[in-house]
Amino acid sequence: MIRVCVGYDPREAVVYHVCVNSIIRLSSQPVAVTPLALNNLAGYVERHRDGSNQFTYSRFLVPQLMGWSGWALYIDGDMLLRADIAELWSLRDESKALLCVQHDYRTKLREKYLGAKNEDYPRKNWSSVMLWNCAHPANRRLTPEFVQQASGAELHRFTWLDDELVGALPKEWNWLPDELGPNAQAKLLHWTLGAPCFQEFENAPMAQEWHQERRRMSESLQRSKAGEA
Repeated sequence: MIRVCVGYDPREAVVYHVCVNSIIRLSSQPVAVTPLALNNLAGYVERHRDGSNQFTYSRFLVPQLMGWSGWALYIDGDMLLRADIAELWSLRDESKALLCVQHDYRTKLREKYLGAKNEDYPRKNWSSVMLWNCAHPANRRLTPEFVQQASGAELHRFTWLDDELVGALPKEWNWLPDELGPNAQAKLLHWTLGAPCFQEFENAPMAQEWHQERRRMSESLQRSKAGEA
């Protein structure tokens, strides 16, 4: 069973459902999908006020939610799978506390969707796809109390981990088409500036694939009317 936690924000609920549809449609193995919705997280109170969405910080609760056992994948909701998630799952490495795509870029926009600030900082977007080794002792520090009190810099830069415990994933597993341009080899698309559901980003690079997935999700096969060929 592939355990997947997906960031959920009610202001853009459609992106969660489109993302999950792409996961299920392309996966060759059973998946268990958990939405990271704040109203579902009993015992955790979001005290941060600088997040651009409701899962900015709750993503660091994944090891605790999984009982500090086994592995789990976290991804942001504004993503789309183009390949079998089992391929990503197969990249687990027991010597690491987590694995991620280690981006190194500067943003094109200082303001992203819904007016959120978009600053450059070290390890930007590393935490948007994380293959968590939930059982690793180093991740035991990520209690709800720690996550509530830690700063964004501490969490998103993985300061509770020694650098050698952070493994690298291929860039194709967290490709940013709105920042880096189109990539036919990308396995996972991430519209980090704003998902194509927002009018100002509906024509972002590779957005047509998101719109196509949304149509797949919302349409159903219909029985032909009597008399029709």
